[in-house]
Amino acid sequence: MTTEHETADPGTTARANEILRTEAGSGVHGLAIAGVSDHDEAGVFIEPAEHVFGLAGALDHHAWRDRPEGARSQAGDRECTLYSLRKFLRLAVAGNPNLLLVLNAPKESVYHSTPLGDELRALGPAFLSRHAARRCIGYLDGQVAMLLGRGRQKDMPKRPELVAAHGYDTKFASHALRLGLQGLEMTEHARLTLPMPADQRERVLAVKSGRVPELDTVLTEITAARDRIETLLDTGRTPLPADPDTDRISAWSVEAHQRHWAAAAP
Repeated sequence: MTTEHETADPGTTARANEILRTEAGSGVHGLAIAGVSDHDEAGVFIEPAEHVFGLAGALDHHAWRDRPEGARSQAGDRECTLYSLRKFLRLAVAGNPNLLLVLNAPKESVYHSTPLGDELRALGPAFLSRHAARRCIGYLDGQVAMLLGRGRQKDMPKRPELVAAHGYDTKFASHALRLGLQGLEMTEHARLTLPMPADQRERVLAVKSGRVPELDTVLTEITAARDRIETLLDTGRTPLPADPDTDRISAWSVEAHQRHWAAAAP
């Protein structure tokens, strides 16, 4: 016997319960290149009660994109991922830098927000912690490993057209530099500015567009930012708290679910 819940479209459910959606990826950083960059969005929805307490099964995220799965995105292609509030909070308190973007996106990059979405964004500072700064370092190291073909990432494919044009994968390099600069801002000032400050944005764009021909120059800048982050964290000379304010975040999450379900009740 097939139940109504088993036949429900996850995408329809996610979009119907969406509380927040913003620009993500290069666009929200201010690093999109016209005619080259795709368009990324990310957001949050609240699972209906039957997916949390009932037998419908957890619905932790829903993603869609213009191109088939596995195909590389092209200029202007749209990709969007909606996360359940529960999954979003778990990843964000762990310092996932991609999800911190949703909380810190500028107003012009917010495409949809309900009152609960506004409240979630207002909680943004409660997520910033030394864990988040260290996660930036981890993501940075992953990009450098893919750039240099080292470690577990040695088999990750570089973009041959970028290597042929510039001598190295400028996208991996620009991601690593961006993560270093943003991690440093977070560690020094306990904030994340989006889009990136103009001087930093111009430097990352110079790398991304191949206007920095020497890879060693870029690696030196990445290493300098990384080392500065680690020094500040190791010595405790940072305004970041050791941990995110999980008590405050968790209490709000319980209330947000209850209010959303009450509003949806017939």
